[in-house]
Amino acid sequence: MQSAREQFAARLRDAMVAAGYEPRPAVLEREFNTRHWGKPMTLHGVRRWLRGETLPDYRKLTTLAEWLQVPVQQLGYGEMSQPHMARERTAPAWNAGLGYQDRELFEIYLRLPVPKRRLARDVILAIARAHAAEEAERGDR
Repeated sequence: MQSAREQFAARLRDAMVAAGYEPRPAVLEREFNTRHWGKPMTLHGVRRWLRGETLPDYRKLTTLAEWLQVPVQQLGYGEMSQPHMARERTAPAWNAGLGYQDRELFEIYLRLPVPKRRLARDVILAIARAHAAEEAERGDR
């Protein structure tokens, strides 16, 4: 019988393949670290996930599940029974109203290294604040 760590490793590899990625440590490290806002994982750390030697904490598991587009419960613990699945909330598709250019921009953004993503975010927030100030000024007239 497989341990929980080995079962998680198998689900992680299967989810990576289903999402179109090779289940290799280098791929997992790169893709995970471009999406996770916490401390980056090392190649050795993600290799241990793929081998079934360790389990990620819940924040990292959540990042993995969002990236691979599988429910956190399913990736972390396996298939859920129907009553549990009915209770699980599905997140609204935040990108449902975006055009292809905006989707492409977000995909490019997600491929950036975390420090560059933070810089892009700061620039966008500065532009948004300036725009809000302009709107407020127009409203005062």
